[in-house]
Amino acid sequence: MIYDHRTYTCRPGTIQKHFKLYGEHGYDVQRRHLGEPVVYGHVETGDVNSYVHIWAYEDAADRAKKRAALSADPEWKAYLAKSAEAGYLVSQVNQIMVPTPFYKPGS
Repeated sequence: MIYDHRTYTCRPGTIQKHFKLYGEHGYDVQRRHLGEPVVYGHVETGDVNSYVHIWAYEDAADRAKKRAALSADPEWKAYLAKSAEAGYLVSQVNQIMVPTPFYKPGS
């Protein structure tokens, strides 16, 4: 199992607008290809202009296959165009994480 941990930062004052855009045009199509996220959360303290989501995959090949299908989806491409046009996002940091030997997901 691997986890794709992503942190996005929005321009100050735009995070709720970004959530509305993503909620209406991106979330369902992303879930259709990637499954349910492990976490999708807004930062409450610290950089309140950011949010985190984490997706779980069987391995790197599973991640590559699912992300390729997502990238090819016309609905996802349309969402990305809308997001780029809106200009709410200013940064993205991705980290691939693996569970520690003692962590048992779902237990």
